[in-house]
Amino acid sequence: MDTNHLQKITCPADLRRLGDEELTELAEEIREFIVDTVNSTGGHLGSNLGVVELTLALHLVFDSPRDIILWDTGHQAYVHKMLTGRTEHFKTLRQPGGLSGYPSREESPHDWIENSHASTVLSYAHGLATAQQAADGDQRRVIAVVGDGSLTGGVAFEGLNNIGHSGCNVTLVLNDNGRSYAPTISRLSESLLRVRMDPRYVRTDNQIRKVLRDIPWVGDLAGRALGATKAAVREMVEPRTFFDELGISYFGPFDGHDLGKLERVFSRVSHLEGPCLVHVLTQKGRGYAPAENDLVKNMHDTSYAKPGSYTEAFTNALIKEAEARPELVAITAAMPDSTGLLPFAERFADRCFDVGIAEQHAVTAAAGMAMGGLRPVVAIYSTFLTRAIDQVNLDVGLHNQPVVFCLDRAGITGDDGPSHHGVLDMVLLTKIPGMTVLAPSSYQDLQQMLHDALEITTGPVAIRWAKTAAPSVPEDQVGYGLKGRKVADGTDVCLLAVGKMLASAEEAAGLLEAEGVSATVWDVRSVKPLDEDMLDDASGHRAVVTIEDGWREGGAGSSIAHHLAHSGREGPVPAIRVLGVPNEYIPHGKPDQILADCGLDPAGIAEAARQALAVKA
Repeated sequence: MDTNHLQKITCPADLRRLGDEELTELAEEIREFIVDTVNSTGGHLGSNLGVVELTLALHLVFDSPRDIILWDTGHQAYVHKMLTGRTEHFKTLRQPGGLSGYPSREESPHDWIENSHASTVLSYAHGLATAQQAADGDQRRVIAVVGDGSLTGGVAFEGLNNIGHSGCNVTLVLNDNGRSYAPTISRLSESLLRVRMDPRYVRTDNQIRKVLRDIPWVGDLAGRALGATKAAVREMVEPRTFFDELGISYFGPFDGHDLGKLERVFSRVSHLEGPCLVHVLTQKGRGYAPAENDLVKNMHDTSYAKPGSYTEAFTNALIKEAEARPELVAITAAMPDSTGLLPFAERFADRCFDVGIAEQHAVTAAAGMAMGGLRPVVAIYSTFLTRAIDQVNLDVGLHNQPVVFCLDRAGITGDDGPSHHGVLDMVLLTKIPGMTVLAPSSYQDLQQMLHDALEITTGPVAIRWAKTAAPSVPEDQVGYGLKGRKVADGTDVCLLAVGKMLASAEEAAGLLEAEGVSATVWDVRSVKPLDEDMLDDASGHRAVVTIEDGWREGGAGSSIAHHLAHSGREGPVPAIRVLGVPNEYIPHGKPDQILADCGLDPAGIAEAARQALAVKA
């Protein structure tokens, strides 16, 4: 392409100097730029390709940052970042010290929220609009872009209800591409689909995309999916009725790739009093054939479950267990692919449930399934489970239901930044009465843990594992039950490692051995309850170092230190060093470097051991 409009855009005002043909050329440039960038740096592809014209229209009409443009979720904000002066920084996207993959208040005044967890933007919009309309407010217009997938989250409906009730000046933009991460699962999405397919609204077949693509289990699931919206939505004929009854004026649907029409629509609604919703139809992955043809997630991002990963180990183990346990069912919150459930769903279509972006509902539904005699396995990212911790505590834990929580992406995850690090799960889950918490250190150990977890019927179990590759080990290096596993036997210092941190602990033991320091190494495995034999062994050393990739305060190490200090065992209490992630928000970066910065690499562990031994010298 000969044009070079994108490099000349330093702020949204520059867009208004371009004619219609130049804006069309700019849209093509942006798509090419996104594909080239994401192929180099990784990141979210399909979602950003689908909002090019929508973002252009918003910035042509509204005056950001004077007008407040909010994105739900923030992974669709790459185009917004380009149009607000950050194109030249995209080579650093998701790189250490570089551009965030989400809106960032630290990066630009055009970014109001760091919103990488779905369904929250309507609540932000209600709060911001209320502040703008206060007597001493700035009277700015608030625009909130929300996807149809995000509307499967209950908090989105809470925001809608209050926006409509308040009558505040908010322009809601429903970006309807029929998908969340995977195809959108909800009765609301079915209603939106009817609008998409109605010739009164959509003139040409190539402007519509079927919500439920040809994934057999998803298509079948939609007809009987667990309710992802409240009962009122189930009865609606079309979205106009639903939004109007909430007090929100509805306009649409409109072709989300017709830039001229979008600009005219936004111009017309920009001065309306009270809340309104503009419904636009977009195609995720637009303009890039590999994304358009990806039936699972339209190349939402460039991450896939890799061979030899913990996720793959979980997938294979789950299918094996399901073959022997007809009562086993699996639940996901709009992420069947990345959590490893697609192969399970293809094999056991009637036993896999995608409830949409509704983690709280997923957890409580799992409790109900368990009460009814099923054995639910909830596959979810660590960072997303913490959205439903109240349900884990009071709906599952309080009722002693044998739900198994399988937490992918636990610990430091890297490129997605502070909202995606899975550093809270051990702190929170270990405080829930009756909860068992397990952390595998290998491919085979995860599979053993899933089997052992399903043998526990007296309460919930959580298994947490990292995004990284899983070491493959022989059978004699696999633990069992709720027991730790002694990996190396020494006399001076005892290293107690949780999950993936075992490899670094073993390397640290080697460094210490070269200095004449004898180190015992334990694979903790069972974070709760702790193995008494392991604690007894640790107490016989001069020093103990615990290592975990979760928050240091209140995590596994804190519990171990408490037990050792109050065990009542004879002899002096060892000097104890608790290593973990500091209680702060950690920006995106490479996981190994972040861990090293936290003192969780072999060198940092060895140094902690030296310091602890010095206390007992």
